[in-house]
Amino acid sequence: MSDQPNEGLDRRDFMIASIAAVGASAVLAGSAGPAKAQDTAGSAGDAASQGTVYTGDVIQGKKVVSALDVNDLEPGKKHLLYFQGVQMPTGQHWYVSVTVAKGAKPGKRGVLTSGVHGDEMSSIHTVQTVMNQLDPAQMSGTVTAVTDVARPALESMQRRWPNAGRGTDLVDGNRVWPGNENDVTAASRHAGLLFNRLLRPNADFAIDFHTGTTGFEVTAFNIAEMDVPEIKAMAELYPIGQVFDNPTYPNVLHNAFNAAGIPSFCPEIGAARHLDLEMISLFVEGTMNVLKHHGIVAGQMGRTGKDVTVFVGNSAFPILATAGGIVEYLVKLNDKVAPGQKVAVQRNSFGEVVAEYTSAVAGEMTGKRSDAMAEPGNPLAFILFDKAAQDGVEVYPE
Repeated sequence: MSDQPNEGLDRRDFMIASIAAVGASAVLAGSAGPAKAQDTAGSAGDAASQGTVYTGDVIQGKKVVSALDVNDLEPGKKHLLYFQGVQMPTGQHWYVSVTVAKGAKPGKRGVLTSGVHGDEMSSIHTVQTVMNQLDPAQMSGTVTAVTDVARPALESMQRRWPNAGRGTDLVDGNRVWPGNENDVTAASRHAGLLFNRLLRPNADFAIDFHTGTTGFEVTAFNIAEMDVPEIKAMAELYPIGQVFDNPTYPNVLHNAFNAAGIPSFCPEIGAARHLDLEMISLFVEGTMNVLKHHGIVAGQMGRTGKDVTVFVGNSAFPILATAGGIVEYLVKLNDKVAPGQKVAVQRNSFGEVVAEYTSAVAGEMTGKRSDAMAEPGNPLAFILFDKAAQDGVEVYPE
């Protein structure tokens, strides 16, 4: 499969089927007693209009809310809260951490999210670092940060949400947005609660931070629809070398914001499961630039995309393993590659070469497997390139 150029990630056609509405399940959820407390059936406007709702609980000295309107909070201060998410099988709730830097003066409202996948540590640290640099007394506007969206996935530092359905399913928490408070999975209900009651009502723009997944690392890049002026203006404020100009899946969080009329994009920050402090600093600098761009923070802009060489591509060509064995890469992340160029070799347990992998496109290395061993079908590399023609729906291999 790795030598067919039409297996890249196509712009605009990179879609998956929408989750069908399950009417009977919604009726059951609405009529059942325990579920009724969470039944707001997609009324994001109602959640916003009712203002902040305190549950009366306090966890580690922090008040718990089930709905948030940042306009209710005292200006010129940072507010640390817990948001009450979906219930666990025990009937307790998953709580997510919310930090609100409420400026002394009115202005734009930004939302920063991370932890949608549970193995993405650099994204969390990036948001924490930005929030620690903010002084609400000097701000005009508000920044709301949620660093642990998928709490059960984070508890075990794994990518997917362990949903207790028929046994334990693993649900990709970034394929269910904007969620549905009456859906058939806890992950989708959780997403619905957060989107309707916490994120959407408090956002004029939003940034959802990610990293590569376990076993696969990526370079520093932004996923952003560069034909949308508001998004392009923000994405270009990062001093990083690549932009993936593609809408990707419709049910990822940043696209849920976009569908709601809130400009959003997705930074990708290296490998999973550890902190890449050098790469994190680039995204902190870029995010502070975005806050300055929106007038929330004063001061001179830091480095932007104008200060580095930025490669923009609208598709990503996947190279998949055809054999089992140890993989040796002949190129590094951000390296330019040409059609026909050998990028990796694979050896079996005897040290014999069992496969050689080449690029079918001209572009730049944007991701590669970080685990040394691979079995057939594992993604080994993605090459960012600019695809002139669209030729059908393509599926992103994971």
